[in-house]
Amino acid sequence: MPRLCFINKMDKLGADFEFSFRTIKERLGANPIAVQYPIGSGNELEGIIDLLGMKAYYFDADEKGAVVTEKEIPDDLADTAATWHHMLVEMAVELDDNLMEKYLEDESSVSPDEIRQAIRKGTIERRCNPTFCGAALRNIGVQRLIDGVIDYLPAPDQVPQVEGTDPRDIEKKLTRPHDDEAPMSGLVFKVVNDSHGDLTYLRIYSGTLKKGSRLLNPVNGKKENVSRIFEMHAQNRIPLEEATCGSIVAVIGVKDSYTGDTLCDADDPIVLERMTFPEPVISMSIEPHSADDKRRLSEALGVIRREDPSFRSHYDEETGQTIIAGMGELHLEIIKNKLTRDMKVGCDVGKPRVSYRETIQGAANNIRGKFVKQTGGRGQFGDCTINIEPYTAEQAEADGLKFTENIAFHNAIIGGAIPKEFIPSVEVGVRQTAIGGITAGYPLINVKVTLVDGSSHSVDSSQVAFEQAGRLALREAVAKAGSVLLEPIMKVVVISPEDYIGNVTGDLSSRRGMIVDTEDRGIIKAITAEVPLSQMFGYTTSLRGMSQGRASSTMEFLEYRAMPASMAKEVIEAAG
Repeated sequence: MPRLCFINKMDKLGADFEFSFRTIKERLGANPIAVQYPIGSGNELEGIIDLLGMKAYYFDADEKGAVVTEKEIPDDLADTAATWHHMLVEMAVELDDNLMEKYLEDESSVSPDEIRQAIRKGTIERRCNPTFCGAALRNIGVQRLIDGVIDYLPAPDQVPQVEGTDPRDIEKKLTRPHDDEAPMSGLVFKVVNDSHGDLTYLRIYSGTLKKGSRLLNPVNGKKENVSRIFEMHAQNRIPLEEATCGSIVAVIGVKDSYTGDTLCDADDPIVLERMTFPEPVISMSIEPHSADDKRRLSEALGVIRREDPSFRSHYDEETGQTIIAGMGELHLEIIKNKLTRDMKVGCDVGKPRVSYRETIQGAANNIRGKFVKQTGGRGQFGDCTINIEPYTAEQAEADGLKFTENIAFHNAIIGGAIPKEFIPSVEVGVRQTAIGGITAGYPLINVKVTLVDGSSHSVDSSQVAFEQAGRLALREAVAKAGSVLLEPIMKVVVISPEDYIGNVTGDLSSRRGMIVDTEDRGIIKAITAEVPLSQMFGYTTSLRGMSQGRASSTMEFLEYRAMPASMAKEVIEAAG
């Protein structure tokens, strides 16, 4: 992405613009071009010098920077400003060959507008970063920074038309022009709970949204009413009658649209590219302090689920605990703080717990599950025979089978050995048992279950009996096929200066990590590794310590992979 740099907090004691400017180049490997220079620093910061127009701008402290006065550059900074201006011009003309020729012929013939256009070209091509300075808290330099956004960054209509698909034919691609007169389309990118109703944040890609509009959500087929539109400024809301293409607004009245959904004109529907949210990989238990807290906790978790699609929660019947699950240790820590601090829910949380999975090592055929119960009067009789085998989503797609919860169920009964009305019950029993886990209580995944035979009783057979028969058959089949525990593997990307690469790679290896790629990015290196999630608790703190705070990391779920037998045994024993 094209970007600017803003050296903030120039009003703090010890602020040093030139040091920070050099650091951008040396530590980040960027190509900064200073377009401003501060007038003073620390408590003596008064304003900034525009190095392109060679004017000084002073910001009235009593008016919180709202009043800006243009003056000539102070005499004591004239030489410094001239030096930085010359540096700015030389770096700008290098970004445009035609301008370079003109500059070499006659340096004075290059106008400020031509320099500005050259910097804009270089910024959009990601070859340079215009660098501003100021003190945001006192509004010093903020106005000029916003001018810089207009001068140097691409406008919304300078990017390609937004693409989507036809909800009636997902293979058909559609586009929408950046035009206020085009059919309205927008993407919901955030939902925030509010005392007056949920605030739904919308980015409008085409058309015009008017207050009172009725829009279609093509993802779920429901119509939504937009009763009010706001332009948001932190906690301040500015009511709008309409919002045009390119706007980011918050609307009230939307009930059934969540993050990633599209809202569009009902007469011209389009589904914009959806956000993908992987399954949670880490969980912890949460227990309310009182009955009142229990009620409030249930409501609060519902609110958070609407706001955050990557968050999950459920009630564990066996332990009587509420389990919350998310994408990482930090994610759950933020959720916990939100519950206790913002929503005032009294609760205790357990230690983070990795979400393992189970699968089978081989196939098992003709495994019988028979449930017979006789207690005077009508009894219970269910009998089924199944085959199981390892299976993947790709195979299910090729075979045309549904792969729900990573389990495929195939009915291969011939001749009516089991009446049709009982076959769904066998599937329910199989799926519920798979979700609850066989060996250690973790969900069973990547398995195909084929129902091949069975028998029934004209009086005693029932849906409950065949459900239990399915459960028994699956447990026996998994025992025969041999189960294995899978652990979540994370793709970890560490960005670090070269000085600390040895420490970083050694630490990743000690965490059972596998280094898959090391890439040079100027003066820094990017290390990509695959590491088990169970070894990544507290990694951010550890990484800061071994790199003097200069390395950073990102982590995302990659896949489930079989874990070593000795460690799997420890997990199974801990699960009880």
